[in-house]
Amino acid sequence: MGSVGLLFVGAVLFLNGMILLEKVDAKSGAVFNLFIGALQVLTPTYLIFTAGDDSMKILAASGIYLFGFTYLYVGVGLLAGLDSTGVGYYSLFVAVAALGYSFVNFRLLKDQPFGVIWLYWAYLWFLFFLLLGLKMDGLRTYTGWVTAIQGWVTGAIPAGLLLSGYWKHPTETAIALAVFGVVVFAGLWPRTRQPSPAARGAPPAGSVRAPT
Repeated sequence: MGSVGLLFVGAVLFLNGMILLEKVDAKSGAVFNLFIGALQVLTPTYLIFTAGDDSMKILAASGIYLFGFTYLYVGVGLLAGLDSTGVGYYSLFVAVAALGYSFVNFRLLKDQPFGVIWLYWAYLWFLFFLLLGLKMDGLRTYTGWVTAIQGWVTGAIPAGLLLSGYWKHPTETAIALAVFGVVVFAGLWPRTRQPSPAARGAPPAGSVRAPT
């Protein structure tokens, strides 16, 4: 069940990347955020209720709520036209928590690939904090591409491999994910970095409307 949810995490991240890149209307994307946010709250609730006394299963499921509440928050915020600051500072909380879940996957769950994937998510949600919380609008294009790419690399592709039984070779997979992330996201930076509104001589944006 968790793998099915991961597939749709990939979908919503890809869609939100397109919103940040202004390829998709923000309000139309908000509806999908609500769908996936609801799924990502119901899924861990089911997994926790059926875990019995298995603390490791409960721990693994608990992290899903971080994303579920993000997408619900984003969806409501976009539809209501709310300022993005709340989502931005919540994203900082998620980024810090994701570092903890990365440690849990590396040390307790012995799942190296998802240890790396949680580091991906920590980086992405920190970018959301900078963009939406601190209003660093020059990061919009970079964050959009990182979001869209992570939709495939941390969501859709791992989910497909897990569901089909091809998620194997954990050490090699973790190394490949780490190398890919460093090379691609570092390479994107000089190609997508935009000057701040002040540097362009334009007034700073009052709010950032694109979501996580």
